[in-house]
Amino acid sequence: MAKQEDQFKKVLSHAKEYGYVFQSSEIYDGLSAVYDYAQNGVELKKNIRDYWWKAMVQMHENIVGIDASILMHPTTWKASGHVDAFNDPLIDNKDSKKRYRADVLVEDYCLKIEGKIDKEVKKAAKRFGDDFNKEEFLATNGRVLGYQEKIDTILSRLGKSLENEDLADVKLLIEELEIADPLTGSKNWTDVKQFNLMFGTKLGASADTAMDLYLRPETAQGIFVNFLNVQKTGRMKIPFGIAQTGKAFRNEIVARQFIFRMREFEQMEMQFFVKPGTQKEWYDQWKETRLKWHLSLEMGADNYRFHDHEKLAHYADAAADIEFKFPFGFKELEGIHSRTDFDLKAHEEFSGKKLQYFDHEENKNYVPYVVETSIGLDRMFLAVFSNSLQDEELENGTTRTVLKLPAVLAPIKAAILPLVKKDGLPEIARKIVEDLKWDFNVSYDEKDAVGRRYRRQDANGTPFCITVDHDTIENNTVTIRHRDTMEQKRVAISELSAIIKQEVDVRSWLMKM
Repeated sequence: MAKQEDQFKKVLSHAKEYGYVFQSSEIYDGLSAVYDYAQNGVELKKNIRDYWWKAMVQMHENIVGIDASILMHPTTWKASGHVDAFNDPLIDNKDSKKRYRADVLVEDYCLKIEGKIDKEVKKAAKRFGDDFNKEEFLATNGRVLGYQEKIDTILSRLGKSLENEDLADVKLLIEELEIADPLTGSKNWTDVKQFNLMFGTKLGASADTAMDLYLRPETAQGIFVNFLNVQKTGRMKIPFGIAQTGKAFRNEIVARQFIFRMREFEQMEMQFFVKPGTQKEWYDQWKETRLKWHLSLEMGADNYRFHDHEKLAHYADAAADIEFKFPFGFKELEGIHSRTDFDLKAHEEFSGKKLQYFDHEENKNYVPYVVETSIGLDRMFLAVFSNSLQDEELENGTTRTVLKLPAVLAPIKAAILPLVKKDGLPEIARKIVEDLKWDFNVSYDEKDAVGRRYRRQDANGTPFCITVDHDTIENNTVTIRHRDTMEQKRVAISELSAIIKQEVDVRSWLMKM
């Protein structure tokens, strides 16, 4: 756990030092669980969003996108169930006066047990060496099986208690597990209570006439209320999808873990409308498709796993999370949900308007079922960033910090470096920048020795460094250096664009799906 905490601290420090993420309003001591994306962070975030959009919308003829407003009629949230059921189970410690999510306390307890499993795996791997079979060990080792059974029992009970709204049993579970306040070690807990997560606001010129509204807690409802508009104007046939990216807001009482859980965040969601009775088939297909999208970024298959929900939301008949191994353990990255016809039927009821599809093949109207894929853009950012940040020991005994971002997502694709600030080298380097910037986000760097500049660009995640030296004047060639291998190669200036494109082109990455 200490190693994980150290790694997470490095992630936070590096994100600020290299212009990826800043604390919001930092000069005023910041705002809890609200962050600003800096000059490099905004580029990485945009590239992740574009990578998702191309895979989800551009590559599917039957999926289109919209951009619905953040403010929606308040009845929307009554129909969706958010007014009555969008709650977190919270518990206070009487001694420390700190408030926690009860379910997260239990999940963190289980994470510690998972840490014991990891230790057993590492010990066995060291003992057996090349003969070690991890899958077989996990399936047969008595101690590991005991740990896993305990985890499953705890999470199953938690899920059932939350589903049945048995908050007394949630508190009892915390007490039975002897879970203590992480800060003080106190086990003096209050009862568990539900807390609604929506932010309220007002619409109107005066307090007397203003309408009470909510900042949207999810982007999905903007898709559902526009279902018929999109279907008719786009002449969409079932099955088809509507995708959207955008901000959502949740009044998280226990916001933590940097940008993993924030009060203002961005979602990338797609609602896929299908014929009733086919939802299971599409649910399985989208689970597979979405995992392939993640794996296309080559961040390690061992870092992903599916978690099927014990507790289903009120609208779902199946749900699973794609979990990613963050520095603080496996946590939800993306959700795939079979939402049935709950949303469209609810909006029909509350609006009095029909939200049905006329199936020409069957010559009848019906309310489609929905399969949802929903990924947090900020969580995806954290997954990419934390997985990419590495300290490497080099052959000469030194170390380097390198941010091995997938090249397709890197904020800056290439840095152009004149070897010295004279002899016409800066002018040639500037011309290369001018030529490349039409197709790639590139930068110019002439400060410090070239070796130090290489290290700076490694830490910034830049896939290529292009060095202009005195030989460039003679033969129009430059040295191109690859971030991951540190390999250097002499190439013609005219070849640079093709070399960079081969490494960063979206098509070559998405073709891996």
